[in-house]
Amino acid sequence: MASVITAAEPSWIAPFSGLSPRAFGKLVTVLRRAGADTARKGRPWSLPLEDRTLLVAAYWRTNLTMRQLAL
Repeated sequence: MASVITAAEPSWIAPFSGLSPRAFGKLVTVLRRAGADTARKGRPWSLPLEDRTLLVAAYWRTNLTMRQLAL
């Protein structure tokens, strides 16, 4: 079974986002304060804010498509 990339594992943050775990934590804090994690109408997110942030950071850093990142 393949492993899933998650922000809960600090060793995966730097290679995929280019940020140190401390800087990544600060980014998540800023996003949370800006209201990125508030409940809204519609379908709820299935990923926690930390994992969504890691996904977007990897997308911007690697210039891969979301489909390529999902593999």
